[in-house]
Amino acid sequence: MTKKLSDLQHTSISLKSGGEVIILDTGAVINAESEAMLQALHSRSTGGLKSHLGILEEKGKANFMENFYVGYGHKSIGDCGTTTAFIEGVSMLAAKAIQDTPLYSGQEASTRYVDFSRQPFIDPTHTSKGEEILELQRQFYLAAQEPTRAYLRKEHPREKDEKDSVYSKAINARAFDITRSLLPSGASTNLAWHTNLRQAADRILFLRHHSLSEVRGIAEGLEEVLKKHHPNSFGHKKYPETEEYQEIIAENYFYHDPKSPEEPIVNFSNIDIHELEKYKKLFKERPTKTELPKYLSQIGTIDVQFQLDFGSFRDIQRHRAINQRMPLLTNDLGFNRWYTENFPGEIRSKLTEHLESINQSIKELSVSQEETQYLLPMGYNTSNRFTGNLPATIYMVELRDSRFVHPTLQKVAHSIGTQIVNTLKIPLHVDPEPNKFDVRRGKQDININ
Repeated sequence: MTKKLSDLQHTSISLKSGGEVIILDTGAVINAESEAMLQALHSRSTGGLKSHLGILEEKGKANFMENFYVGYGHKSIGDCGTTTAFIEGVSMLAAKAIQDTPLYSGQEASTRYVDFSRQPFIDPTHTSKGEEILELQRQFYLAAQEPTRAYLRKEHPREKDEKDSVYSKAINARAFDITRSLLPSGASTNLAWHTNLRQAADRILFLRHHSLSEVRGIAEGLEEVLKKHHPNSFGHKKYPETEEYQEIIAENYFYHDPKSPEEPIVNFSNIDIHELEKYKKLFKERPTKTELPKYLSQIGTIDVQFQLDFGSFRDIQRHRAINQRMPLLTNDLGFNRWYTENFPGEIRSKLTEHLESINQSIKELSVSQEETQYLLPMGYNTSNRFTGNLPATIYMVELRDSRFVHPTLQKVAHSIGTQIVNTLKIPLHVDPEPNKFDVRRGKQDININ
């Protein structure tokens, strides 16, 4: 009998930091652990699915998963069952920490559709001064909205053939591109994480040693709620040596070099030029919106160093196929110039004083560099570095060098692409007018009405 949605038993836990983790109950009779067991039986028996269903019904999944997956260490069995966690009310920084793996699958709330007049901001200091710093940023952000929209309407007047509703959405999207720089990185968000049982356990091992206490608390919550929902798959033994090693990794987790270049510097020294020549035809005749074959990754890797504001780093981090480290957000590298150049005059004239006030108040709090990140606006630049194989890097460049991408990231992608074209002579399919205001941005929405 099919269950009603209201009958489903989702497993949830409240986080100490104020958020929540919910494991989705799909209502399936054969759940993730059962599915993993059925697939594992295929590796030891050719009896087929029907006979394995009989074993499942007779024996149950509990002993199998405890003995062979958790106890005996057949990790690949954990690959065969999936689960979905909804992690809500956590900071932008925590969301990026969870997503900081090539294996992440899921979605995060688009900040463009969040009402930041009411959205909670997370204060790691739990002080009235910390709350005051965050609320100051909220008020400045809200005060910048209408002046920025009015300025954009003058700069990009509506054409006769453009629908007013679509035009308004496009203006709002562009206004948020500019004003999101004012939001603190401690602004809360929601994300969904779809993962298999093995990857969940492996990721939690890392997260529970993260440098942010909020993230460590989320890891504990995830582990507890997953044990409740999948009781036979999350009783892994903890080894002191492994836990201590994770602490060493966490101590060296952030990549931050104040000397990193403002404009991207691309290192092609690992590219095999002789190998590249063999595949000229594949590069030359590739149609637009067509990915390169993965085996071209054997040509070599590209290493790129650059500065990018934290708001746009959140977008480039979504490219899981390139290897990049989380940056440490500070005010050392300054507020990204694109924002200051695109605010209307009345906001621009107040911005420097606003940022100085925030930085002075943070100094008075005497908090760690890690905690300071929550209190800093997302428009500050971070030091970034990634290494990617040729197909993965080209995919990122072609997707991000577009008028529909945030301009600060588009500029970085364009620079990397230009260097690829000039040095490797590889033609790229990019937007011929990436900086053009396009009202079609107002159609990029999920309409459920």
